[in-house]
Amino acid sequence: MADPQASPATATDIRRLDSLTGMRFIAAFMVFLFHAASMGVFALHGTENDPFSLTVENMGSLGVSFFFVLSGYVLTWSSRDGDTVGRFWRRRFVKIFPNHAATFVVSLLLYASITAAVAPAVLNVTLLHAWVPDVDYFLSFNFPTWSLSCEFLFYLLFPFLLMGVRRIRPQRLWWWAAGTVLLIVAVPLIARLLPTDPTFQARWMRGPDFTESVYQYWFIYVFPPVRLLDFLLGILMARIVIAGRWPAIRTWAAALLVVAGYLASLYVPFSFALNAVTIVPVALLITSTAELDVRAAPSFLRCGPMVWLGTVSFAFYMLHVMVLYYAREQIGLTRFLPAAKGIGWIALMFAITLVAAWLLYAVVERPLTRRWSGAGSADRPANRPQDAAVVKGAR
Repeated sequence: MADPQASPATATDIRRLDSLTGMRFIAAFMVFLFHAASMGVFALHGTENDPFSLTVENMGSLGVSFFFVLSGYVLTWSSRDGDTVGRFWRRRFVKIFPNHAATFVVSLLLYASITAAVAPAVLNVTLLHAWVPDVDYFLSFNFPTWSLSCEFLFYLLFPFLLMGVRRIRPQRLWWWAAGTVLLIVAVPLIARLLPTDPTFQARWMRGPDFTESVYQYWFIYVFPPVRLLDFLLGILMARIVIAGRWPAIRTWAAALLVVAGYLASLYVPFSFALNAVTIVPVALLITSTAELDVRAAPSFLRCGPMVWLGTVSFAFYMLHVMVLYYAREQIGLTRFLPAAKGIGWIALMFAITLVAAWLLYAVVERPLTRRWSGAGSADRPANRPQDAAVVKGAR
């Protein structure tokens, strides 16, 4: 996957983008908070007096957008001359499938009585379930794996997408990014053409009152070719920096835009809140955060604890819903908790999930990745995106 264009950002040095590793955990934590609220823990849940649920009700979708854009960005930064499509696919398969297989087995044991249908199981384990507009498929077994189904498509297409993006003239990269954003914003409008029944409602969620149908929700939020646009935007943002076209937007300014976009998402129609109103701030924040490491500027995301949390964030993401749901079943799915106990319950679930994530990472993810990803002369550990994002050169 050689780069046909010489660029200012690839000439002199190699720096790890550890800040993006730390950011990955923040995205996973946002998804955790959303799912914790969706379990209906608090006594006031479902009313206008439940401030926690109302505050975090769109954090899950925001975190997923971060994951998808970040994935395109990191893979573009870490791409290198001399790599092959086959080696790239092997590394990505080894990165995601062991954790997926392990958590699939756990979910099968925990929820076999309600989800052990053969067809959803086959499509889930092969990461094809997000292609089916049916809640019993795309939210089957370990629910968050629908996003892995999207990532699976991203990885298959990445070598070819990168090849095409590298052929775009530097002065046109921003136009391509803008066009991608317009397509993302248009998705909720296109979804209105889809059937309006049945109304979407996940069986385990007590979240917002959805007005979108299953087909509309699936098309906007789950359908892999649609979410490929987020991934493509990440590729384009990385190429913009490599080509020396980044206007040096400060991280604090981009963070404020994310906050503003999130607040706006709480008031716009739900179909637009899922991605359309936050995608631009997300892309700008990821790029400006990466620039902190390129410039060796201070970044709390680069500190040891944040990098460690980012390292185990994939395992954390894969486990958190099972921990939350199983624990919620034990206290009773219809039993609410007062505020203090609810906060304590969420904190306990976070701690349990984090410990379990470290075990999954240490026992499954890390050893199998090191053993089977083909690390060596063709794949230096410092360049692997699962360890840390890498940028070649500082402007």
